[in-house]
Amino acid sequence: MWVPVKHKSSGGRRPKRKVYHRVHELDKVMDFQKKPALILQLKSIIQSQKHQSLLLRDLEKEVGFVQKWNFMAAIEKYPSIFYVGGGNRTPPFVTLAEKAKKVAREEAEAKDLMEPILVKNLRKLLMLSVDCRVPLENIEFIESELGLPNDFKKSLLPKYPEIFSVKEVSGKLYLNLENWDSSIAVTAREEQLGGEGISAPSGLGNKVRISKDGNFLGPHAFRMSFPAGFRPNTSYLEQLERWQKMDFPSPYLNARRFDIADPKARKRVVAVLHELLSLTMQKRMTSAQLDAFHSEYFLPSKLLLCLIKHPGIFYITNKGARSTVFLKEAYDGLNLINKCPLLLFNDKFVALSGRREMNSCNAMHSP
Repeated sequence: MWVPVKHKSSGGRRPKRKVYHRVHELDKVMDFQKKPALILQLKSIIQSQKHQSLLLRDLEKEVGFVQKWNFMAAIEKYPSIFYVGGGNRTPPFVTLAEKAKKVAREEAEAKDLMEPILVKNLRKLLMLSVDCRVPLENIEFIESELGLPNDFKKSLLPKYPEIFSVKEVSGKLYLNLENWDSSIAVTAREEQLGGEGISAPSGLGNKVRISKDGNFLGPHAFRMSFPAGFRPNTSYLEQLERWQKMDFPSPYLNARRFDIADPKARKRVVAVLHELLSLTMQKRMTSAQLDAFHSEYFLPSKLLLCLIKHPGIFYITNKGARSTVFLKEAYDGLNLINKCPLLLFNDKFVALSGRREMNSCNAMHSP
């Protein structure tokens, strides 16, 4: 289902090019995250030191020669966050400023609030897989996207032996699900529709046409947001209407039960990707991270093509070091609509730099 797009023609018989429409707000999200990421990384490095301070001469060992200068610039630029001491006979060091220390103490509470969210999301991540297990290295690959602590294997997993176990299979360590919980085998899409009171077919007749924005009121529909400049033709909208109405198996049912050639199974793949992105803190992952779950979730071999075919649901940006896939409905312009406790804490800490929170209007909305 390639996306038909209207193009202006200068005459002649040149074939029409397929255009990938950019969403500039989501491109900017990647640019705007650079400074907060730098500040938060330096905070973590300082807090990991024995005396909560870092000798400036040791900064290069932590971040490398090239990045060192970016961190030095941040230290100089944000004295409200970073305090530089030492001199004379004492080597220069950097620590958190007093106000930053006070705000940093709130992180413990945010992490406490995060724990049940992390356990539930990690459990759902395993429930999505065909064998209820995922290679541990894959979990580590996306640990920051999930909000997991760096030491989650020691600090989190052993606390829940009735839910998680780590076992070796064919020489590789896997995180296994010990107990299935049907009550959480519900997708974020279904929860949202339930909140909107949509739980059964709407009863709209076949003569009712889908709107030009691609949205359809029904229990099997996905929320659409076409990029600016995208002009789908009538044929595309008709296909999309049929696709939106078509029912499909739950992502939490075993993928081995379905023939991937079945259109319903292909729609289910979209639901799997939608749910996987929904389990992350910022509703986005790099394309490499998504592809790492190819075997466990029976994802299509041409994953990028699958994402591009659904421009109303997913957006791929090449801004930043890696290509990143966004769940479009999770964002209102630049702003992530719902933030977990850890992201709310990060916003508050970064705000000490004088940076206005991008999501200030939604800061009180947390899952």
